[in-house]
Amino acid sequence: MTRSPRVLAAGLLAALLAAAAARPATAQAESASPRPNFVLMLADDQSWDGLSVRMHPERDDSRSPIHRTPRLEELAAAGLRCSAAYAPAPVCSPTRIAIQTGRTPAALGWTKAAKSVDASANTRLLPPANARRLADSERTLGELLQADGYRTAHFGKWHLRSGGPGAHGYDVHDGDLGNEAAARFTDPNPVDLFGMAERAAAFMADCRKAEQPFFAQLSWHALHAPENALTSTTERYRERMPRANAKAIGRAALTEDLDTAVGRVLDALDSLGLADQTFVVYTSDNGGGGGDRAMRGGKGSLSEGGIRVPLLVRGPGVPAGAWCHEPVSGIDLLPTFAALAGATELPKEVEGGDLTALLRGASDAEVARPHPGLLFHFPHYQSNDGPESALRLDRFKIVRHYESGQDALYDLEADPHEARDLAASQPEELARMTGLLDAALERTDAALPRPNPEFDPAADPPARRSGAGRRRR
Repeated sequence: MTRSPRVLAAGLLAALLAAAAARPATAQAESASPRPNFVLMLADDQSWDGLSVRMHPERDDSRSPIHRTPRLEELAAAGLRCSAAYAPAPVCSPTRIAIQTGRTPAALGWTKAAKSVDASANTRLLPPANARRLADSERTLGELLQADGYRTAHFGKWHLRSGGPGAHGYDVHDGDLGNEAAARFTDPNPVDLFGMAERAAAFMADCRKAEQPFFAQLSWHALHAPENALTSTTERYRERMPRANAKAIGRAALTEDLDTAVGRVLDALDSLGLADQTFVVYTSDNGGGGGDRAMRGGKGSLSEGGIRVPLLVRGPGVPAGAWCHEPVSGIDLLPTFAALAGATELPKEVEGGDLTALLRGASDAEVARPHPGLLFHFPHYQSNDGPESALRLDRFKIVRHYESGQDALYDLEADPHEARDLAASQPEELARMTGLLDAALERTDAALPRPNPEFDPAADPPARRSGAGRRRR
């Protein structure tokens, strides 16, 4: 049954949570499932350094000096921070489908959220077409856990079409929502943040009463529609950011409102007595765009600013205050949740790896994926970087720029800003990484850009969103 996206009455929800929490301790123990619950929270367009949470222990620029996210600070302190976490794509829908399937956007044939440009755009290359649908043949994270006895829910932005969440393994959901949904919700429920939190709390209470393990994904609409942030929050940031434009102020305010909504979900878990048996994962669908950032690039770019994102994990057996510096990706969530839930069979096409050892504190554990490295494929025009592919393995990252035909090589441990291209000085490493990238593109049957026969180099170049941005040191 699909729940409408209305905000539940606060008094009714409070009574529901209080009644569940007031059950005798023995009854709570008897109803506790031996299998863990999962709450996955996915922010929209939130940069790696967009929280007040430090995302690297040795980098002062890995946290925002402006944004206030105290509840996410609490979540980070109670669990694991992944300093080298990646979204599978630099834009939203490809990341969302990759999380649902544990496969790379290249393999799925969906590498850009919007349609690709055609020859009339006068780009040097023609990007490939996009599938832009979640195929019925793909087995999603929701379907996998649902088949294993879990109650499943998806709240917020779906953006994958194909019949919506209910057609792909979710018992409770808000429907087939996209970016348009954010604009409908204003103060006192900015972009439906608090409504989503309340619906998630009610869902978890129902599952607790039924003594059934659950998986709830909250795909927050924030940071879309920053003009819809709470008036009170916006006023505080207007005072803190006197020289900023309205959009920047709104995004900062909405970031804090999002943090408040995250806190309400965490409070619901505490009130229901479910916190100790629930894995809570917080991440973003891609890096942010525009502004002064800790890393080069933004949305639509395969530079670190476009794909590196926050990843926080709290749950049973996850040590408090832990760090992970191993490169991990959103494609790793499906096999990880499956392993933690005790699911025995994964779809053979899954490209992600099980992160359980890292979650348990083995910071040097290698992630066993079917193929080496993390592949990123964005053969499109959106940022100033143009069509690209990239692969990260260990400390190195190779980036292929299709317009120039050149491959760049970076040592991300020594040079996280990607300021020094090592392609000329380390030819052996370049050759190794080139071979791995070529193999990954061939294995996934990645669609590549091709020359535009109508390209006119004398004409004005097409306008693009900024993806390179400035670097903050």
